[in-house]
Formats: sequence, C-alpha cells, structure tokens
Amino acid sequence: MFESKRMAKVLFFILIFIGGLQFLPAVNAKEGMWIPATLKKHENQMKALGLEIPIEELYNENGGGLNNAVVLFGRGCTGEIISSKGLILTNHHCGYGSVQGLTSLKNDYFATGFFAKGLNEEIPCPGLTVTFIRKMENVTQKILPGISDTLKDAIRDSIIAGRIKGLERDYEYKTGMDATIKSYYEGNQYWVAITETYTDIRLTAFPPNGIGTFGGDDENWIWPRHTGDFSVFRVYAGANNKPATYAANNKPYDATKFFKINTSGYKEGDFTMVYGFPGTTMEYISSFELNQVYSIIDPISIAARTKKLNVWSNHMNAKRDVFLKYTSKRATVANGWKKWQGEVLGLKVNNAIEKKQAFEKGFQDWAIKNIREPYVKNILPQLQAGAAGVNDLIFQDQHIREEVFGIELIQQGVSLDKMVACFRGKFSESELRDTLQKLAKGLDWFYKNYDMETDKDVFASLMPLYMRACKQNLPLYYKEQYRKHLNSCRRWSKSVYNKSLLASSDRLLEFAKKATQADSNVLKEDPALRLYNEVAAIRKEKISPKVDAYKTIKHYLNRLYISAQMSYEEQKDFYPDANLTLRLAYGNVKGLDPDGPAGYSFQTTLGDVVALDDTTSTQFKVPSKLKELYKTKDYGRWGVNGTMPVAFIAANHTSGGNSGSPVLNNKGELIGTNFDRAYEGTMSDYLFDPNRCRNISVDIRYTLFILDKFGGAGWLMDEMSFTK
Repeated sequence: MFESKRMAKVLFFILIFIGGLQFLPAVNAKEGMWIPATLKKHENQMKALGLEIPIEELYNENGGGLNNAVVLFGRGCTGEIISSKGLILTNHHCGYGSVQGLTSLKNDYFATGFFAKGLNEEIPCPGLTVTFIRKMENVTQKILPGISDTLKDAIRDSIIAGRIKGLERDYEYKTGMDATIKSYYEGNQYWVAITETYTDIRLTAFPPNGIGTFGGDDENWIWPRHTGDFSVFRVYAGANNKPATYAANNKPYDATKFFKINTSGYKEGDFTMVYGFPGTTMEYISSFELNQVYSIIDPISIAARTKKLNVWSNHMNAKRDVFLKYTSKRATVANGWKKWQGEVLGLKVNNAIEKKQAFEKGFQDWAIKNIREPYVKNILPQLQAGAAGVNDLIFQDQHIREEVFGIELIQQGVSLDKMVACFRGKFSESELRDTLQKLAKGLDWFYKNYDMETDKDVFASLMPLYMRACKQNLPLYYKEQYRKHLNSCRRWSKSVYNKSLLASSDRLLEFAKKATQADSNVLKEDPALRLYNEVAAIRKEKISPKVDAYKTIKHYLNRLYISAQMSYEEQKDFYPDANLTLRLAYGNVKGLDPDGPAGYSFQTTLGDVVALDDTTSTQFKVPSKLKELYKTKDYGRWGVNGTMPVAFIAANHTSGGNSGSPVLNNKGELIGTNFDRAYEGTMSDYLFDPNRCRNISVDIRYTLFILDKFGGAGWLMDEMSFTK
C-alpha cells in the first residue's frame, strides 16, 4: 500500500515536471545571491516585495547587522545564532560528521538522538569551527590597478597574489582579526572578508535519524519533504569573548546579534530571505563547458555512485557497526548522487544547452562588431576548441576519480607510497621501523570508519565500470591482473584484499614493527599501491598536463567572457557566482505543485510524516514517541490549529553551502532553516528557472517542538527571543 501510494506520487511529479509546469502562475522569485554590502541598491525592490526593515539591519560593518548572527559552520555549511548565549542552529546533515565522531554502539546518537539537559551536558566537538563575518569590503581598486584585462594569467595571478598577501596582512594588523580576499566574477572583482573563527564548539541537541534524516534517499532533493533536518550546537569563547581553544572554563559566546524567532508562521506569497554561504555556482559559463557537466561528468558520477551506494547500503543494513562507520560517508556520497540526477534532468527539460547556444549566437554577432574590444570575438571559438580538445581526457579522468579512487583501498595507496619513500631515507633499522609505525598509526582516522569486506565488494562492483569505459587506455598492470584472475573483478578483488597490507590496520602495523631495509619490495609490490600508482602515472603523464593547461586558458577566457557579457547586457543586474562567501537571496513563499496529490502546496505537516510511517523501512520509520505526540496532539505552544507544520518551500536562489541558512521573514526574523532544493530545480547552479527553483526549509516551529516536547530540552527556549 505504502509503496503504491508513493510510486503514484513520484510518477505524478515526473509527469508534471516533464510537462514543464506550465500551469504555474508567475512567482516573485529574484535570481541572484547578493553580496550583503551591495544590498542597498536592491532596497527599493526588496521593499516592494515586502521587506519592512532597513537594509542596514541586514548588513552593517559596524557590528549592528544580522551578518554577525550568520556563521560559516564547519567548512561548507551555514549556521545561525539564535540566542545571546551563542546557541547555533544548523542542519542535521551539517552536524552529522561531528556527531559521528562522538557516537559509538554504546552511545548511538543516530538511533536515540542527543538532547543536553544543561550546559554541563554539552559535548565538545574536536575539529569543528564556526566563522563570523564582521565586515566585507570591495578592494578591487587596491588589487587590479595597472593590470591589463588581457594580461596572461600566469603573470597576472603572480602580481595579484602578492598584492593580496600584503593587503590581507594590513587588514589583519589594523583589525586584529583574520582577513581573506577572494575573487568574484572570475577575477574581475575582489572583496575582503574580516572574520573571527571560533574553535570551541559543543553539541547541544541532535534529533535521531528517524527525524533528522526521515525520508532518506527517496525524499532527498524532493518536494514534498518531511524531514526535521536540524541540529543545535553552541559557541564557547575565552577571555574577552574572543576565540580560544577548548577549555573547561570557557564561557558561552556572548552574542550581541542573534535572530529573533517568529512563531506566527507564513502564508504563500510572503516575502522571505535566505542568508548564508552558497558554495559554487557557474551561471555564466559557455555551452561547451556546461556540456561537459551534462554529458560527461554527471552521468559518470551517477552511474558509479549508484553501484557504490548499493554495496554500502547492503553492508550497513546487515551490521550496525558498519552503519556507524559509513553513515556520514554515505550521506555525503548520496547527496551528490541524487542532486546530479535532478541536475541532468533539469538541464534537459529546460533545454539549458540550447538556451546557452542561442545566447552565444547573439553575443558572437555583437562581439564581431565590437571595435573597442576586438579580442572578444575570439573568446567563444577558443572556449569551444579548448573543450573539444580535452573532452575525452575529462571522460577518462572522471572514471578514474569515481571508480578507481572511489575504492577506499586504492585511494589510500598514497599512504603506502609515503612508506616506500622511507626506505630511500638514511634511517637505521630502528629509525625506519619507528617512522613506519608512526605513518601506520597516522591512518587510525581511516580505519576507524573503514570495513574491508564492504570495500572489497565496492571493488568488485566499480572496477568493471572502469575496465569497460576506458578499455582503450587501461594501464598494462590492470590488463594483466584482469586476465590473471580470469576476467573476473570479483576474483581479482578477493586477491587484492587478501594480499594488501592496507586492507587491515593490524596487518599494516605488524609489518611496520618488523620491517627491515630488505622489505621495501614488499611495499612496492603491494597490490593496493600498484593499483594506485598505475592510474596516478597515467593521470600525471597523459591526462593532467593537458587538462590543467585547458583549465588555465579556460579561466583566462572565462574572465574575459563574463566581463564581455556585462558589456553585452548592460541593463542586466549581474551577481557573482557563489564562492562560499556570505550572500543574501530573496524571494517569496511559493508552492511548487499547488494542485498536486494530498493537497501539497508550500507546506507539509506532522500528519503527513506519520502517514508515511513504515516500520519495515529504515528511511520512513517514525520514532514511537513522535507518533504518540501526534496521536495526543501534544504540540505545546508550537502547534497551529491542531496541526504541526514541518517543512515549507520558497522561491529563493540557493546552492550547496546554504544548508543550515536562516530563512527570514520581512522583518528579518527567523521562520525556518534551509536544508535542500527541489529536484525540479537542482540545475540552479547553472540555470535559474523561477518556475522550478525552490529552496526547502524546516519550519522553526517544528524545530522548537522537537527540542521541547520530543527531546525534553525546553530549557533552551528560555534563552531565545520570540516574536509574533
């Protein structure tokens, strides 16, 4: 029953999608991810759409702006400060890796969740950081004067790198904080970010997977969503509220700016904003580069990861300890795998390459007539020739990346290569063994989350893809080993894992303890190292030099191309591609399929979650306590007319890195936490379509309900500020 209902729903959405969603009304989506310091020029439009507060409240370099409440969480997510005591709200999947490091079979936080009952129960998270953006400033005029647009990148980059280094040093001296200068518009513009990074971060609350990853792969990148994708951490500070390494006597960060929480909800059409750190977009590339993504890179990655994820899932479902080792890795791999499928479909349905080509025809006609900058007429022909010259090499390299280096044992062959180098050093026998043991123990991080039997099956599953796709360019060693094992990758796999020192930490450490100078050949002939070195040699000798040369000229040409596009479309409001720097996007709450099944439009509820409950499924198993709260309608002060909102969608332009971003209303108050995009619009990194592109967020009321009624962490609400 469950499967048939779900299949009907999926088929409905696919039919609607392929049909082009032509019935949807116009939306107030505004394409673009804007640098906060440039928002003043958007103020009139934002107010026309519903903004009620001055722009200066969103960004203020003197410390009074909400930019001081948005943080770069870890190295690729966003978080928001939601209390004066440094409480951080972000996504469940953003905290997943850190929580895995704190989890064991005894304390299985993925199964039970974690909810601290006071500050004394919060758990330190080694290696986790959060970074505040205190100020952003356009420094283009300090970086580019005297540098010609057509100066070759090797010379240009050398001059710019020197200027950046000196300017960053000056800013750090003047501010006493960190300073990082990044390029925008492919190097046509430069901005400095003045930042403070805190390293004492502690876990406060983390829902179990039955809430935080509910729906799993089936619902990832899909609307409707039913996931409580949030987690809560806290920033701790040292003396004077400044960054400090972990110490038991550190105090919660004293936040002068934090988000007020609005619990009155929203309605379709309401103005919204997303504030965060989008990672990478490529909106202005040529059709030739886009075709590499669409026809080569994405399809290869999807096929390889489909195989890999199937193997991982089988082993994870069979053994809980394997699940705990691979759950974070699997989430990362699966996230890209599902997103790229939607991306390929979105690019196809939107005729993205054809649209690029049509634009390029008009651009080229203009470029040929351009007298002021005659070099622009050669940009597109050179980009086309460059892409054509490396497409086959990119094809080979992507297969190596996903299928050969997708096998963990081979990927770690580089570690054995470091050990081989030790035998060339002038070490005594005891010094050699001591060095080898240190290198072996240095791999503890790898073995902690590694299972040999799982990886062995990955080898048997992925290697055939590589052998077939690249049969004309295979290393001789691969051909010989394949024939030796009777053309069976499974036999070959068993042999490799039986022989390789890398397959077991005990095996590797035992070798290191007893090694002598005469044992260098044991390492050199290790099958994992041979497999690694053979493809590494092909990449180094035949692939990387040409691909790297192409990337160098492509970067040069793309810099000229986007500058020329700005001249060609003078009236267009260009925004820089995302580069993991602070941005603000704005749009409105907008359903993707208002007439679809089950009445889904712009919001889902706890009733929808419980309706999907399947006790036989790891992805759709609702925790019993959550079902009881639903049954008794025990929502506390967070419910709305007998219902509990869970997730909603809006038409804001987001990307990877926006995970965990605060979703704000017209007064800059927190109404949700961004965590995903809709499948129909995952191509927005390359093409933004306002009819299809949606960001998906956890309703803040669901977050508070889970913390309060499910997790028993109501004490956290005492430090938050609420408004209606």
